[in-house]
Amino acid sequence: MHINPYYKFVSDIQERFVSGKTLPLGNHEPRSERSSSETNVQAPVALIFAPHPDDECVIGALPLRLLREAEMRVINIAITLGSNPARQQERWKELSAACNWIGFGLEKTAPNGLEQINPKTRAGNPAHWKTAVRVIAGALERHQPRVIFFPHEHDANSTHIGAHLLVNDALKSMSEYFGCFVIETEFWAPMSSPNLMIESSAQDVAELVSALSFHVGEVQRNPFHLRLPAWMIDNVRRGAELAGAQGRAAPDFVFATLYRLSQWKNGGLKPLFTGGRQVAASDSIASIFVC
Repeated sequence: MHINPYYKFVSDIQERFVSGKTLPLGNHEPRSERSSSETNVQAPVALIFAPHPDDECVIGALPLRLLREAEMRVINIAITLGSNPARQQERWKELSAACNWIGFGLEKTAPNGLEQINPKTRAGNPAHWKTAVRVIAGALERHQPRVIFFPHEHDANSTHIGAHLLVNDALKSMSEYFGCFVIETEFWAPMSSPNLMIESSAQDVAELVSALSFHVGEVQRNPFHLRLPAWMIDNVRRGAELAGAQGRAAPDFVFATLYRLSQWKNGGLKPLFTGGRQVAASDSIASIFVC
């Protein structure tokens, strides 16, 4: 009888995924340990401009490391609360619980989030768009962030693309003296040119999966919290070539997230470095901001 040496490896993954569906969604005991930067109003700020509730956790590997290792205060600016009015307030409650679990601050952009944030609105309803841009610019002005996160320009989902355009327009409306590090994220579609791969420890991935589970209504219809580790494993495959060099050996990472890092300076985006960087879980996270 032929014995496939990889059968148990694959079947164990399958079994783990299936058993994960029995784990509790949200309602975990609060974490006892907290980063001092979570409540330190003097700490440098990183803003996540999340298109939907749950995006803050999906792309949260680097924000989590900035919170815990660089002692930055991470605040999620909830651009929308989803497109279903019947779910918006419930999604806010789920989002609040997720951010509280992981340690991110949280702010609304409007009572039910901003509406119709997509390229079609930008082209066809300039008055509505201008109002939304002012909201995002207000957050930038209020927090003077050192780092901001938002989706890349081809992230497939119309609201993700809209969020990219919205934050870019808000940046262009700022004073020429405003500056920050810009980190573009991916989820619905991969970036063609990421330049940064951030490794996560198993503990950090477990924290992100746990936080995602608080988005109960979303993960009940699609358990993407259980798929997050697999996505992060595949990011190592891509990042070895795209944020490294083609043909070189892949780094010995298991979990990673890909980003594109640049700098907003003098009214425009400027490259921060040439080539790509791969940052291990044991590396200093502050090193990514050194030119």
